[in-house]
Amino acid sequence: MNRANTESSTVFLFDVDNTLLDNDRVSEDLKLYLTKKVGESSAQRYWEIFEQLRTELGYADYLGALQRYRLERPRDPKLLAVSHFMVNYPFANRLFPESLDAVAYARRLGQAVILSDGDVVFQPLKIDRSGLYEAFEGHVLIYIHKEMELDDAEEKYPAARYVMVDDKVRILAAIKQHWGARVTTVFPRQGHYAMDAAQVARYPKPDITLERIGELQRYSLDEILAAAGK
Repeated sequence: MNRANTESSTVFLFDVDNTLLDNDRVSEDLKLYLTKKVGESSAQRYWEIFEQLRTELGYADYLGALQRYRLERPRDPKLLAVSHFMVNYPFANRLFPESLDAVAYARRLGQAVILSDGDVVFQPLKIDRSGLYEAFEGHVLIYIHKEMELDDAEEKYPAARYVMVDDKVRILAAIKQHWGARVTTVFPRQGHYAMDAAQVARYPKPDITLERIGELQRYSLDEILAAAGK
């Protein structure tokens, strides 16, 4: 991971899953592959373990769930095929349209950094294989609960102003509470979390709402920063 050497005027922080990369599609592909390889009942058991682990950890851990699944079926050779599928998945094919354009645009306006939740193996692999590591020139932060690590993120990437782009309004609300008017919260309505009207309604309205990530390019830096104070 690279880090900023001096304070930037503005740092753009980007989530990954369902913000830049269509993780819902990745999950659907895995569900289809699992069902094909291990059968419907075994696939269902994997996803039960996956959800249990997500509740325990607070983030999606695909490989961790596979490891736990293996404890129940230690002699199942089909697990190796599933592991191969996950590790070699073509993540670059699941980037949202214009996501890299949005990142390039943010880099012209300030410093661009990935700020993601996730495990220490699969999430970095996903970021690398998707081309996002290169697009962000290695400026990547991955935490268990990123909204609780903003002090560390600020130490690594000090800035006068921040822009947080995330598909979860819960995360945006927590970050807004921490940084106040110093941060502009940007909400791309992509993925199942963003489309959950009841969940979205539970939190304050983000400063900027996009129908897709590429729309970030329609806003000037002045417009983005001014939205934080509205």
